[in-house]
Amino acid sequence: MDITAFVLSRVQFGFTMAFHIIFPAFTIGLAAWLAFLEVFSFFTGKPVYRKLFDFWLRVFAIAFGMGVVSGIVMEFQFGTNWSELARRGGSVQGDLLAYESFSAFALEASFFGVLMFGRKRVPPALYLMSALMVAIGTNLSSFWILANNSWMQHPVGFRMAAHGVFVPTEWTAILFNRVAVTRFLHMVFAAYVTTSFCIAATGAWYLLRKVNLIEARVMLAMSLRLAAILVPCQLIMGHLVGGYVSKYQPSKISALEGRWHSQKPASEVLIGWPDPALQRNLFQIALPAPVGSLIDSESFTAREVGITDIPKANRPPVLVVFFTFRIMVGLGLLMLALAWVGTALGLMGRLERANWLLWPIFLSFPAGFIATLCGWFTAEVGRQPWVVYGQLRTTDALSPHLTAGAVAFTLIMFATVYAMIFAAGTYYIYKTLHDGPDAIRPLGGTNAKRPLAAGGGGPQASPEAAE
Repeated sequence: MDITAFVLSRVQFGFTMAFHIIFPAFTIGLAAWLAFLEVFSFFTGKPVYRKLFDFWLRVFAIAFGMGVVSGIVMEFQFGTNWSELARRGGSVQGDLLAYESFSAFALEASFFGVLMFGRKRVPPALYLMSALMVAIGTNLSSFWILANNSWMQHPVGFRMAAHGVFVPTEWTAILFNRVAVTRFLHMVFAAYVTTSFCIAATGAWYLLRKVNLIEARVMLAMSLRLAAILVPCQLIMGHLVGGYVSKYQPSKISALEGRWHSQKPASEVLIGWPDPALQRNLFQIALPAPVGSLIDSESFTAREVGITDIPKANRPPVLVVFFTFRIMVGLGLLMLALAWVGTALGLMGRLERANWLLWPIFLSFPAGFIATLCGWFTAEVGRQPWVVYGQLRTTDALSPHLTAGAVAFTLIMFATVYAMIFAAGTYYIYKTLHDGPDAIRPLGGTNAKRPLAAGGGGPQASPEAAE
């Protein structure tokens, strides 16, 4: 095996995965937000919801396209760089990826066309159904992808055939085991929280600039109230994910906890600097036992495994897992504080004048993306050195005869093309958000059966126009 080709292949897959996950983390939540707005528009007839729908649909369109492009490139690497994984795990993973394309992607792509161009061509009820189908499709897509990844994290429902080939024997176990369902919900809540804070940040930006005031108030109030509910749900799901990690992946839980030596009961390390050479944490601040056992095993007396109990060949990179986990949790707690304080001030009618809070809300727009990326790095790096945990090592999954030069060329090419795509997409999204809802003309026209009222929600309109 060419070790350089192996390292570069891991870097390439990590780069494309990190780039791609940004867009599903946004579009899953944004599709639900669009469906939410369309439901309110359909049943209340208030122009502000229609105006916000047309506005965010433009953003969704570009993010959806960028997600598709980056996702296809990522999946091709299963054949180009990791063909041994594809050969051995293809009977499971190939089917799951195919189901995602034939069901979820077909569903969301088909009805997305209706959203983009069908406003004046279909009845309002059918347009509403299309928005709901796109939202369901994005969540269904996430389900298939998470089922695939969760099987790699916790392989079940298979038998090992000749030449190390994984053969599925129980699809219900693969799709609906506790690990897969919990991780799916964890990802969906992460996407919803990410989108909530993007919308809240946009509303705060408009209020700070004194533009699009009616739309800003609606976006800020709705998104913060949703986040106030969603963030606690996400933290609960994260705790449940930690429960499966503690039970099935002792090497990962010991690394993310920074627990070098087994303890019974265990303390909980809050912060520190893991030192693999000394096998201890420098500058450590920890809560005393049995807090660690309570968090990891929900027990006052449980024994928690230490890193030194894991064979060196099976240990993940401790520093990466330790810090990405803490960044993810820290950002989650920060978003919880912003959502609860912002919601409380909003209910008291004081949020619009609280610039001291509007600025942090505006600056929080990348928090959900960073937390999601850190969560994925914790999960994927923490799984190492296994690509299928406990069954197939990452070194054994590499394509044979792969050269470092070939991987370096494609890595540079991907980085260049992705940089161009990201720059163009980011500029378009920024320009759309900067110009605001007043600059948006509905795609496909306005449905004659439910016309958009003149001046529906612009800064010159009165509050009564939105009510």
